[in-house]
Amino acid sequence: MLSADRSHDAAATMTPILPPPDAVIDLLPDAVCVVDAEGRFLFVSAGFERILGYAPAEVIGRRAFDFVHEEDRASTMAQAAQIMDGAMQRHFRNRYRHKAGHLVDMQWSATWHPSHGVRIGVGREVTELRRAEQQLEYLAHHDALTGLLNRHALHRALEQALDEARRTGGGLSLLFIDLDGFKAANDAGGHEAGDRLLQSVAACLRQSLRPGDCAGRMGGDEFVVLLPGCVDVDGAAAVADGIRTRLRLIAAVAADLHTGIDASIGIASFPAHGQDARALLAHADHAMYAVKRRRCAMPVA
Repeated sequence: MLSADRSHDAAATMTPILPPPDAVIDLLPDAVCVVDAEGRFLFVSAGFERILGYAPAEVIGRRAFDFVHEEDRASTMAQAAQIMDGAMQRHFRNRYRHKAGHLVDMQWSATWHPSHGVRIGVGREVTELRRAEQQLEYLAHHDALTGLLNRHALHRALEQALDEARRTGGGLSLLFIDLDGFKAANDAGGHEAGDRLLQSVAACLRQSLRPGDCAGRMGGDEFVVLLPGCVDVDGAAAVADGIRTRLRLIAAVAADLHTGIDASIGIASFPAHGQDARALLAHADHAMYAVKRRRCAMPVA
């Protein structure tokens, strides 16, 4: 009886038996495809069926573009043209329609062989990778707690809205919102109650937005709402009044608190209160604190 070491040595010296080349291709987890100059499938490996559900007999002779998602066909055809002009493609992505109907994200490497008149592509499924990328992209632009735009994305949205207002001559207003009573509510109910309150405020803002408006969290209990096309303070004030009324009705209830919740809202309009993002935000911030000071100075009934 051979010892374990001698058995290992014997196994190591065995000559591997390689399958035929076409069988090797079918063992690959990726999809290997060969198409002609018109984009018709001439060959697909077994990996193609594993990934997309189509047996070779179902696709041979058909145009590869017919299986690509409608929104990705133009870019896929453009990439194919570049490949046939001599450019090797290594990381092109598109979406294919699976035989079962759902979409599959694919990443392709492809090259054109003019001497044979064929384009050879190797594709792998990257659906899970794409989902992870989309999640990271979302987190990079949105506040993790409220789902509103974060400070960075809000500044970019403001710059884009300003560019549009300058180009078209349309208006732009913004609201700078600070919650009154948030610290007391947070102290009374704890951070979890404070988080619920901020989430309810975010929901209130989303419900109050008109088409084209957007809202973001600056940090803490401060929020900004952008109102593209709003030409003056009166129009912005009407939106602000609606937001404030809604906040007072739902915020404390949603947070399961008994402390009073209100909002101080400052308004700035382009171009009356500033020509750039910094000036508009500063004006709205100062206007918000002026509202807060007036409210604090009012006698208690």
